[in-house]
Amino acid sequence: MHQKYVSPASFTSQEEEAGGGRWRKMTALKSLSLNNVKMGQTLCICSRGSMTIENKKYYFVQKLDEGGFSYVDLVEGAKDGRFYALKRILCHDREGHQEAQTEVEMHQLFSHPNVLSLVAHTFADRGGKTEAWLLLPYIRKGSLWSVLEKLRDKGNSMPEKQILQILRGICSGLKAIHEKGYAHRDLKPTNVLLDEDDRPLLMDLGSMNRARIEVRGTREAMTIQDWAAQRCTISYRAPELFNVESHCIIDERTDIWSLGCVLYCMMMLEGPYDMVFQRGDSVALAVQNPVTIPQSCSYSQGLQMLLSSIMVSNPQERPNVNWVLDQVHDLQSRSPNTQTNAV
Repeated sequence: MHQKYVSPASFTSQEEEAGGGRWRKMTALKSLSLNNVKMGQTLCICSRGSMTIENKKYYFVQKLDEGGFSYVDLVEGAKDGRFYALKRILCHDREGHQEAQTEVEMHQLFSHPNVLSLVAHTFADRGGKTEAWLLLPYIRKGSLWSVLEKLRDKGNSMPEKQILQILRGICSGLKAIHEKGYAHRDLKPTNVLLDEDDRPLLMDLGSMNRARIEVRGTREAMTIQDWAAQRCTISYRAPELFNVESHCIIDERTDIWSLGCVLYCMMMLEGPYDMVFQRGDSVALAVQNPVTIPQSCSYSQGLQMLLSSIMVSNPQERPNVNWVLDQVHDLQSRSPNTQTNAV
């Protein structure tokens, strides 16, 4: 189950014993926002709580949050007055350095309204240790999960029109990622930011990799399975990543399963397997069965059917993001009450 998140930034960590290995998954930067700033700029930290980005000064405002390997600071541009989130990743070894570099490169691949942009980055040596600094936009509203959590606390639900609008934007971001041959691999409500117009932005690109992975043999299967246990949050992880077959192909449809979990969460205000994980039961077994939609669900049959169509355990029978987008467009056009502006 999700932890209680504190605005404007949040981390979650979970640990489980699975497949003989311990994993920790940390999610950072809940609250970010888009700003039109040139990417690829270089940062340097100066004294007295300020930093310079290519001769532009930014002031440290406050620490937002921290986790096992990352820190997030709120900084303000001295001239533009805008706020930014500075994510500092501790790189303990060469592998950590490469993982941070990969996250930077994933950000730089995209210029899309539904994928979080990277303002600037650099690697810095501090006290003999290397840190990756990612300067990212700052958003006040926070993550999709924080919005759902507030609804749940007030005993409210999310209107179907709003669900479809957000779902459409998430799908648009996923489509951009998939069309470049990549998969997000860790889609969940805490990794979706919402701006003031409910436009979703996909964030935390550190788990992204090539969409199509050909598994050849038991050793490769175990390697991928162990990687997924470390990088893909358990209650949103696709079934094929729990027990990777020795000869198979893993593709971008892992994201479609996670998308279904996110849709379920928007409808029910909790993920379909959050309680399974919280009780200590096996999520790996639970995901092999069809998702159960409560009889009390008040959303349209069309939306419920879409959810069931997405959350198919067999990845070969699971649709791609283009199909899901078409279904969302159809649902939005069926009734004036569900029509919304493009995201």
